[in-house]
Amino acid sequence: MTTVAANIEHAQCFSELVTDRGGRMTSRPNPTARQARLGAELRKLRESAGVPNRQAAALLGVSPTQISHIESGRIGLSEERLRRMAEFYDCDNTALMDALVEMSLPRFGNWWEDYRGVMPPQALDLAELEHDASYIRAFEVVHIPGVLQTEEHVRAASVFFEPNLSEEIREARVSFRMRRREALDSHPYDVIIHEAALRMRVGGSEVARAQLEHLVQAPERTSLILRVIPFTAEGFAGAGYAMQYVGGVVPQLDTVQIDTTHGAEFIDAAARLNRYRTLFESIDKAALPQDASLDLIRRIVQEL
Repeated sequence: MTTVAANIEHAQCFSELVTDRGGRMTSRPNPTARQARLGAELRKLRESAGVPNRQAAALLGVSPTQISHIESGRIGLSEERLRRMAEFYDCDNTALMDALVEMSLPRFGNWWEDYRGVMPPQALDLAELEHDASYIRAFEVVHIPGVLQTEEHVRAASVFFEPNLSEEIREARVSFRMRRREALDSHPYDVIIHEAALRMRVGGSEVARAQLEHLVQAPERTSLILRVIPFTAEGFAGAGYAMQYVGGVVPQLDTVQIDTTHGAEFIDAAARLNRYRTLFESIDKAALPQDASLDLIRRIVQEL
């Protein structure tokens, strides 16, 4: 995969550029979702403590503008400065503090960096989010969840949505989707799929049949819990978008990821996270148990 391999050196140089060395703060032109989330959490801690921007700047000996850049993820922090800020903000949550420190550390050699320049930045952010998750809950209405799609399904969907891609880029994106499956082996994955998604014949009947057979077999090989909301479900009001609730190392770092026309969007505001937790509880109640769900998928296979 020539294009992907060519990006490895670029990704390493990019990582070195934004790394904080010796306590120095260097600017990042395009922070990742992880880096932006770290800054947002520091802002939440500062605002919760009632500390003005200028006082936080005085603590570190920087300008208020630099504090704003820290809180937007454009400037990184050393562990020493990060802990000093948390102490100044009276943060006594050790688990949260340790998680924030882990988020701040430079990362090298992660598999998704091989795809920088090939995949959209939001896709790389999603792969990193899934990698760091303690658990994932997902809901899909008209699509098979990405990490459960077969290569043929991914390829057929790609041709439909992006018909003008070069074959090299298309195959790189198929490869990327297959690599995201690694998340299934590292933490619990609870996915609910509406029956509508199961009846979409993406790529034709043969591809659709192979995709459904893959779904039936998937729980045997992973920590996956797979359930279906049938058309006959009573009391289900519907939800018109795909979403993932990604559990963080600590609850304060939970994230909801939703699909939009411009790519993945990440939600971390506490009030909105609570709304999504409530929504998932309602969706959960409407879904069939796993055994009944797999039986339904098998019946749909027989109809193809």
